[in-house]
Amino acid sequence: MIAIDFGVYIVVAIVVIALGAAAGSVALTRTRRRRRGAAPTAPPDAPPRPPLQAPTETTTAPVEAPHAPTPAPAAPVAEAPPAAPPSYRSRLGGVRGLFSGALSSMRAGRIDQDTWDSLEEALIRADVGVSTTTALLDELRSKVETKQIHGGDDLLEALGNSIRELLHTGGSRELHFDGRTGSPDVWLFVGVNGVGKTTTIGKLARRQTTAGHSVLLAAGDTFRAAAADQLAMWAERAGTEIVRGAEGGDPSAIVFDAVQRAAARGNDLVLADTAGRLHTKVNLVEELKKIRRVADRDPGNVTEVLLVLDATTGQNGLAQAREFADAVDVTGIVLTKLDGTAKGGIVISVQRELFVPVKLVGLGEGPDDLVDFDPDAFVDALLAPD
Repeated sequence: MIAIDFGVYIVVAIVVIALGAAAGSVALTRTRRRRRGAAPTAPPDAPPRPPLQAPTETTTAPVEAPHAPTPAPAAPVAEAPPAAPPSYRSRLGGVRGLFSGALSSMRAGRIDQDTWDSLEEALIRADVGVSTTTALLDELRSKVETKQIHGGDDLLEALGNSIRELLHTGGSRELHFDGRTGSPDVWLFVGVNGVGKTTTIGKLARRQTTAGHSVLLAAGDTFRAAAADQLAMWAERAGTEIVRGAEGGDPSAIVFDAVQRAAARGNDLVLADTAGRLHTKVNLVEELKKIRRVADRDPGNVTEVLLVLDATTGQNGLAQAREFADAVDVTGIVLTKLDGTAKGGIVISVQRELFVPVKLVGLGEGPDDLVDFDPDAFVDALLAPD
């Protein structure tokens, strides 16, 4: 019995040893697998992985920022007031300065030889002209002798009235516009080189377009290369069209084409540039006469021939005015560069000797500085105290 029990123990011990060896072999095998990089078996309590699915399009809701306090409405920005129109007094400082000595003498209350000498010098230096100056002074002296003028203040008032009377002669200052259907009005611009014809046309085109007219520009100055380009720039600013030709071409043909196109398209006004030309050149003056005739052919209707004069040329401008008036029947004067010049007295001389009204004056470089001539404002600015 004891022998049997001992044998059983030996068998059980052998089985235990065998099971331990097997367990060690399994552990050794797992260790080797780990060292070789084999993936370890997931622990039994790890959750199973979900099956792979194709990615889906998602929309991320925007994260709302924390509510900021609503800002107070900004105060409205005040619009800049429109530029004030140029005034004669602000632009005629040069010519007014010439009269300062004579005006001081007259405001002192006395009328003596120094008063007459100062007044004569001021009028001549302002390019009123010798003939017109003499006529004005003779009239004033006559009134002093007949006791119509009693002192310096009366003399100053009488001088202003005499100049106003001269400036109100010569016909209407309105720009003439017939506006007949199918017959465009034509305004021709004439003058010597460099007086500002092209710029005057551009400014007037802008003004007439704003007034509701349908304007067409004719670049008849074919001798100056930049003239047509300059006029094209003004046409763009004014929102108008332009008819131009080849450099050196016939200006009459360009004006004729412009009139025909205006009639076909319904434009009611053609502003025609002409090449600057010396009034002493007979052939150039004859060409200008031809332009005038062609522009007036049916359906054209020439209602204005505007002579553009540079105020700084003084009495030479009067000589130009005489020749052009005889050649093409000038209907009005445009006096440019009146601001800052001591030559504004040419206005008085032109009115007295030619009876051609000054219709427009240039008081600056801006597009709105071409204004209707106002004789009363001109005289007030001329004789106003500084």
